[in-house]
Amino acid sequence: MAIPVRPLLPEDREWADRVLLDSWGGRAVALRGRLHDAGRLPTLVAGDRLGMATYAVEGDAADLITINAETPGQGAGSALVAALVDELGRQGVRVLRVVTTNDNLDALRFYQRRGFRLTAVWPGAVDAARRLKPSIPAVGAYGIPIRDEIELERPIDD
Repeated sequence: MAIPVRPLLPEDREWADRVLLDSWGGRAVALRGRLHDAGRLPTLVAGDRLGMATYAVEGDAADLITINAETPGQGAGSALVAALVDELGRQGVRVLRVVTTNDNLDALRFYQRRGFRLTAVWPGAVDAARRLKPSIPAVGAYGIPIRDEIELERPIDD
């Protein structure tokens, strides 16, 4: 059974801010040398708060800024990506980008299985991002030092 996805509602705001705090250390998300206030971005919610995704559209490209699933592996992330691709297609967006870090092997697998392709690696980008957001940890998943950003893209089909 498909998980329904909807826009964030005002009554979801407190929950969404808690998700951003727990998963991202707050609303500020550093990527590609910029800080994004994820709490001010368009947001999609999967099911009854099973997960959420924030994104930013600029011209004919969009960036998936955050994505979270309350229980990974249950389909919320997949539903969010599919719904976002549909929404962006309606807006005339041509490509969806996402940036993750070199330690995030689970994310690399997740995105590639959903049609994303590796397009860029920025060595040392996370080291630079720590100047914007010092709370970014030095060591991440699987004990891997977090140093680099990896960008993936997925075309939006007409």
